[in-house]
This record gives sequence, structure tokens and C-alpha cells, in this order.
Amino acid sequence: MTVAHIEADVLVIGAGGAGMYAAIEAAGAGASVLLVDRALIGRGGATVMAQMTVAAALGEQTPDHWERHLADTLAAGRGLCDERLAALLCEDAPHRIREMDGWKVGWAREGGHIKQAHAPGHDRPRCVYVDFLSTGPAVSRTLRTRLQHVNGARRVGDLVIVDIATRDGAACGATALHVPTGQIVTLGAKAVVIATGGLTRLYRRNSASFNMGGDGYALALRAGAELIDMEFVQFFPIGHLAPRLVGMDPIMWDPFRYKLGGRLLNGEMREFEEDYATRDARSDGQYVLTRDLATYAITKEVEAGRGSPAGGAYLSFQHIPDAELRRAFGPVIDRLAANGIDLTKQPIEVAPIAHYHMGGVRVDERMATCVPGLFACGEAVGGANGANRLSGNAITEAFVFGARAGESAGRYAMAHSLAWSDAATRPAVDMLAGVERREGPNLAAKVAELQALMADKVGPFRTDDKLREAMRTLEHMTRELGERPLSSADGFDPVLVDWLDLRNMLLVARAVTMAAIARDESRGAHQREDHPGLEERWAVNQIVSLSHGALSLATSAPGAGRMAS
Repeated sequence: MTVAHIEADVLVIGAGGAGMYAAIEAAGAGASVLLVDRALIGRGGATVMAQMTVAAALGEQTPDHWERHLADTLAAGRGLCDERLAALLCEDAPHRIREMDGWKVGWAREGGHIKQAHAPGHDRPRCVYVDFLSTGPAVSRTLRTRLQHVNGARRVGDLVIVDIATRDGAACGATALHVPTGQIVTLGAKAVVIATGGLTRLYRRNSASFNMGGDGYALALRAGAELIDMEFVQFFPIGHLAPRLVGMDPIMWDPFRYKLGGRLLNGEMREFEEDYATRDARSDGQYVLTRDLATYAITKEVEAGRGSPAGGAYLSFQHIPDAELRRAFGPVIDRLAANGIDLTKQPIEVAPIAHYHMGGVRVDERMATCVPGLFACGEAVGGANGANRLSGNAITEAFVFGARAGESAGRYAMAHSLAWSDAATRPAVDMLAGVERREGPNLAAKVAELQALMADKVGPFRTDDKLREAMRTLEHMTRELGERPLSSADGFDPVLVDWLDLRNMLLVARAVTMAAIARDESRGAHQREDHPGLEERWAVNQIVSLSHGALSLATSAPGAGRMAS
């Protein structure tokens, strides 16, 4: 097979909010940049799908300081945040919000000031937004526009990164597959930035885009980097389940449930929150469940056979007058109507969905990994959020960590020469060139099997028996997949893409499950039904590494161990 080759000073893998910001800053440092994605540039990933708020201590409407934002972030992280990363996130956030404002993102304003909303977990109004459910698309559009005016930044879509290339222990590029043609492409670079997002596609129900299967974590592991806090997967309790909802965020219902008193009903059309919570005087005598309790309650109702037809619970606003609904939802009402949903006449079905991953690639304040020349940013990074992410910090993380990773990678590249060689990419090139056109398992079905396994055994509520059963199955699936890719065609080859995806997903799923087995306590997003209490001895981070194909686990005090690059 012929092999195409492209070179740049900095290679950025992933073109969501974090990746685009990284590309902009790397170019600003004087580096030539190659920004690649398996989707269209700026159209994939989580940022473009986000429709809520961005946390930053601007203090425009209410007095605020980044250290107050940090205190709330650390509290949400249940003692496991890397305080250096969390402080960077909170301190730099106002600058990035104002920078985006200068780029005409269109933050909502009130009385001449950027408007800020009060999100759960914050001690005051702190979260900015654009308008009803449009923050992510506006942010992505602004970054795409900014990128178009950046000199020295080349953008290439439809590339699936197979492996990061290393030479003498340092990152020097990557090997990729051009999906439409099946062409092998090698990419040479002095510095590589992983900006591929999280892993929530590992789960049957999720709020992620199609390319959030944990690719970056697998790439980092195979390149020699470490992962941190992999057991902490954040589940959102009332993700949209049915009827079909097109072009809207599946987690959109939460603020309206709290604001309007949306009622959770089981399959018998009976309110069940009172079975799992005590009355909250602040809610006019209504039963109100926190997110973790709502997740638990819906899960238990379904397990008891009292779920809705699609396997969740009903969320009803039918008791709310039409005028009040329109006042609260604004233009969202019309978008719901376009989806055939009339909240005055019907409840919708909701269920817990995998929403975000607190863990990821282990980095220092420069976003540098333990592999020289390899950086990471956005949701691909672990450590800042500890055991649970504070509401509103996700896009903030994309801005702040993306910018820092791009700047660091650019500076690194300008101080080093290109170390790429054919030998560095030969293993991955040989693997792709040696694909087998033979009968094999239905790989798309295997992906679905993996997602069901993770949802049922490594979901929001875990036990040792379930986790060990999951690990046995994951190890069997890994052996069954083998080390030689399957192929179905010379050009566009969905079987080969599924094989590459499953290779990454199985590795990352094993990392999550291994860490979850070891942590025999309940902390933040990791809830063990057989170990319900929080244990002081577990106030440590778990570090995952890969050597000769085997995963290993170690512990570290939060924030311990600076890495050099």
C-alpha cells in the first residue's frame, strides 16, 4: 500500500473546542500546525453539542474571585483534585471568557455586563452562556472562524489516528487512516497534542458524539503515557430517552426540572421521588432528588420492573400552565414542537446516561505528559476534577487546557528538531498494510455488546461481582479481537474502522474496570453498592500504565509527581 506523509511542527489530534484552541495558540507561538480529526474540523467532539453554561469567576454581576471558583471545584472533587490543575482552570477562565468575547462569541448580557447563571455546586452566579441551549455551537463556530484567520494552521478531517509514533522515547508524530479512501497517512511532528475528548461512547446510553470512544486514552497508553482517575465516570440522571429528539442536548431537562418542578413518574405513572428522599423545605414541600439520588432512584425503579416503555422514567411538565412553560423554555418550545413533543400533553422518557469522564491522561501544568513532546488537553486530561466535575467546568476546561497545551507544544516544537523517521511508524503501518479479508465477528455488534456490558456492569452503581464479571468478558473480547485488523474493502472500509475503534475501546474499558475494582469505597461518581462509605485511605489517585500489552495500577497522592517534557 502507498503511504502519504505530512509534516508540521505541532500535530493536534482532535478538533473540538480544546483542539481548535490548542491549534490557535500553537500557531501563535510561531509553530506550523496540523489539526486533524476523524470528523469534520470543528464539527465533532463534545463542545459543539454542549448547550449549557461555562463557569468563570468574572464577577461582572456578583462579586467573585477565581479562588472561590477553585474552592467549589475542589469540594466537588471529593479530595482527589490535582490542585495545580484546578487552580490553573479557575484562574485562567476569566481571561479566556473575555478573549472569546473579543472574538464575538456573543455571551448573553444584562445591563451592559456579561450575564451569569447560578449552576449547581457553585456558591454564586458564575456561569456564562450564549442563549437558550446554543452555547456549544456558538463557541465552536467562533473558534472555527478564528482558526481560518490563523497563519500556519492546516486542517485535515476524516483521519483516524491509529497510533502515536515515538523515537527514543519521545513523541514524533502519528500514523493515521484516511477513512474515505483507505489511504495510510504518516504524520511527522516535533510535538503532539491529544485533544480527543472522553470515553462516554463506551456506554449504551450517553450524551457523546460518535467519536468519544476513549481514543486519546488508548493512544496515550500505547505511547507510554499514564492515565489517572479512570474509575470516575459521571452519569447524568435524566438524559433524554424518548420520543426521538434531534439536534438538541439530551441533558437539557435538568434546569427545567428544578426550575418548574418537573415530576418524575414511574411506569405506573406514580411519583416516586418520595420513596428515595426526605422533604426539602426549600422546595415548597416537594420531594427533590439530587443528581446522584435521582440516578439511583430511576435505576432502582427500572430494576423493580416499574420503568417506562423505553427503560427509564417519565418526566412530566403537564401540570405546568402553557404560558409558564413558554416563559421558562422560550424558543426551546418551538424546537421541541418540531420534534413532535408537546409538554402540555405528554411526558417524555428520561434515564441515566454517561455524560462526562473525570479521568484521563496524566499531565502537569503545561499539559505535558511523561512522554517528551506529548501533550493533552480538554476532557482527554485527568486530574483537575478529581472524583466529580463541578457543573459548568467542561467547556472552561476546553478553553483553558486547550490554550495551555497549544502554547506549551508550540514552545517545545520551536526548541526541538524533527525526530520523525519511517521506523517510528513502521509497526502501525505494517499493521494496517497487513489487514486480513476474512470472516470474523460482526464488529459493529461487538461494539454494541461492549456498550451494554459497561452500562450493566460498570455503570453508575457497581459491585465487586459485576466488575469482575465485566473484566473477564473484556479480556475475552480482547483475545477474540486479536492483533490483526479485519478488512472489508480497498477504499472506504467500515469493518477496519470498527476494528480500530474496538481495539481502543476495549483497552480503555479495561482501564476503567480495573480502577473501579480496586477502589473499594464510594466517592464522587464512583459508587460501590457493596462499599457504600467513603474511606480516608482512598484519598489517593489511581494511575494506569501499559507495558508489553499489560495494564498496571499504582496509587499517588493528589497532585504528586511532576512530569518533565
